[in-house]
Amino acid sequence: MVIARPAVPLLMVVMVLAGLLPGTPAAAATAAAEPGWTGPLSTRGRYVVDADGQRFKLRSGNWHGASGTWNGSGDTADNASHHAGENSGRVPLGLDRAPLATIVAGFRDLGLNSVRLPFSNEMVRDTTPVTDAAVAANPGLRGSTPLQVYDRVVAELTGAGLAVILNNHTNTTRWCCAVDGNERWNTSQSVQRWEDDWLFMARRYRDNPRVVGADLYNEVRRTILDDPNWGWGNAHDWFAASQRAGDRILAEANPHLLIIVEGINWTGIPVDGLAHERPTLRPARTLSHTLVRSGKLVYSAHFYDYTGPNHSGATGTGETTDPRYRDLSPAELAAVVDRDALFVAGEPGNHFTAPVWISEFGVAADAVEGSRQRAWFESFVDILIRADADFAYWPAVGWAESGNEWGLLFFDAAGRRSGVLDGPDWRSGAWQRLVTATTRQGYVAPVPIRSMLSPDHGDFIASATMRSRPDWDSGARKAACPDGQRLIGLSHTGNRGLCTDHARPVAWSAYQVVTGEQHVSRDWASGYTKLQCPATSVLVGYAVRGAAVSSALCATAITAATDSGRTVWFDRGDNRPAGGPGGDFASGHHKGQCADDEYVAGIAFTARIFSSRTPDALLCRRLP
Repeated sequence: MVIARPAVPLLMVVMVLAGLLPGTPAAAATAAAEPGWTGPLSTRGRYVVDADGQRFKLRSGNWHGASGTWNGSGDTADNASHHAGENSGRVPLGLDRAPLATIVAGFRDLGLNSVRLPFSNEMVRDTTPVTDAAVAANPGLRGSTPLQVYDRVVAELTGAGLAVILNNHTNTTRWCCAVDGNERWNTSQSVQRWEDDWLFMARRYRDNPRVVGADLYNEVRRTILDDPNWGWGNAHDWFAASQRAGDRILAEANPHLLIIVEGINWTGIPVDGLAHERPTLRPARTLSHTLVRSGKLVYSAHFYDYTGPNHSGATGTGETTDPRYRDLSPAELAAVVDRDALFVAGEPGNHFTAPVWISEFGVAADAVEGSRQRAWFESFVDILIRADADFAYWPAVGWAESGNEWGLLFFDAAGRRSGVLDGPDWRSGAWQRLVTATTRQGYVAPVPIRSMLSPDHGDFIASATMRSRPDWDSGARKAACPDGQRLIGLSHTGNRGLCTDHARPVAWSAYQVVTGEQHVSRDWASGYTKLQCPATSVLVGYAVRGAAVSSALCATAITAATDSGRTVWFDRGDNRPAGGPGGDFASGHHKGQCADDEYVAGIAFTARIFSSRTPDALLCRRLP
């Protein structure tokens, strides 16, 4: 069987076993009016909402091709050198067979409201015109570059009322996802090039409110030699890279886009006896993103029957004995999907809480009756329905005669459509259940935000205001809450912080950096050094040198303190409100936290022998 999405795979295993390891585009046109939603999109807790606060559940399809279908060897003009024999010609698949408008109308027939549209970094600057054959059913696209075709596709999709999520699928224009030079955002290119391309694409469609998201990179995974990681602070740190790129997009290019961060797809060598796994979104439980604009973060994950929580998807050489997802019982599958992804949306009020978009899942239409593939798909659709999860099927379009049976819509050489809507297809029932399922609809009220600060390896300034101000503690690692939020918790060691807008946002313009005790009016931590804000200020940031606190960032946001406050000690254990609201923002470290209706007015620490000047106590005052 030709599978639609090869996993991390055989080339790496073979090498292990062999001992080789040691302008302004047309797409910016105003979208046609479509009842039901208004762009741009944002988030409220676990839900994506439109500009009016109405729930916008991402019911998406993946329209692949522009990021490449070439397998990496052979003549690029030969269909046999392309995945499943489908040569996209460097454009979204099917433009050689059906008019653009016909394909887009098919997406609406499927019940989709959005499309994940992959591109490669190479596509962005590819000046070679597409071949006439690649756009044979769309003669108006002849002579266009791949990016110009992409522009037209975006315009057609958004003009039909569909939302578009830009997806940086690969570095080079070829099929994903093996050991192929596309494993990371910076495998075949510099980080600077990756970020610059994202700024270019985000600006290119800024005037189109139905271009709603930036899906930063697809299936981050191991190279031959190295694993990606989440928070180590090195060149392979996907957490840091996605945090920085997302902030740059929002601050420099397009403040309206959703920033979509996929979990890590694979680490380790898929050989029995060696460590290997699919971490997906598990690392976000203890280290989550805090973007410079709140309400813009979406997490994503991929699931296919032939892969597994510790199975790469390889068959034959390099196949491990780990179970695939299709080998799990429905209950086991549900537990794994929740543990690895859906917990992010399913546990409200935490620093990591965000919408989860299952941005790839799919199955072959020729899976035999009674097979585990069919059972898996039915069970997985049940999971999506129960969780009311956002989703994107892979792929939306295929060639009718290619032998790739994964598409929802197929087009033959004469342009005739077939697929899940047009005849016998065992997936039809499950698909209809999915797109017509009862779902949360209507207005979603704003919910309190809790955000993590993690100056683990450098500055973590989530405040747009402070980013535009001079360095307020040169040489120190600085952390600042997003605008509108205030500090509510700190860790004794590890330098982590927790921010919130619970009770009400705090608006401020003036700020003061406090390094001494000039504002201390009473001894609320006897024998300890106290960095305390003025009576009209709340603590919105801090700076550290090594483990030691060096300054407190105080923002004028209230008329005056309404009480003298209370001291929360956390030098010998956690001291947090019941239930630990906000989640574990500093795993493995003692944490102090004010109540949701309070704010941090001061930090106490000691400089006595054997101490490290780390936070020991907070002064918590009631928010007026």
